[in-house]
Amino acid sequence: MRHDGTMVRVALFHSVLVLRPVELLAAERLRRAGHEVVTPDLFGGETAAPLDQGFRLLDRVGWAAVARRARQALSGMPDDTVLAGVPTGAGVVAEVWPQRPAAAGVLLPHATAGLPGSARPGLRVQPHAANRTTSHRPSASPRCTGRPGRGASTWRSSATRASATSTPSPHFPTTTPPRPS
Repeated sequence: MRHDGTMVRVALFHSVLVLRPVELLAAERLRRAGHEVVTPDLFGGETAAPLDQGFRLLDRVGWAAVARRARQALSGMPDDTVLAGVPTGAGVVAEVWPQRPAAAGVLLPHATAGLPGSARPGLRVQPHAANRTTSHRPSASPRCTGRPGRGASTWRSSATRASATSTPSPHFPTTTPPRPS
């Protein structure tokens, strides 16, 4: 939601586990709140599970094809479309973000993405990250930082220097990351 209470358009980019019910459920929650949401299939209908198969699929499809599909999905959407991405989708957000400086916001529910030099002051950015898990391969996308936990604080510092604004969301509540055991 914008500061003035109007609804936004959202592009939600999925992880290497392809477009799953969890992403579709998140999109549906946002739609019920009045937002228009697209969930492009970045792997052209192919499926993968478990995680290692998803990374093999990404390697086979290629990052260039994934990024091209993301840009195609955004081509008919307004410049102020909110960019959202779950794990590898954060890398997709980082890939398209520099060409979309008017984005109304950035939502990164499970990973962080590199901040482009074109990030405008005051941009609403909402990262959610927990401690590193063994299920993440940082090299999965060239632009995904893959640094949950401690990396999130570094990312937030970068966002602050870029004058981006971290905001809470009623649809994806911010939680405290678990402490390392």
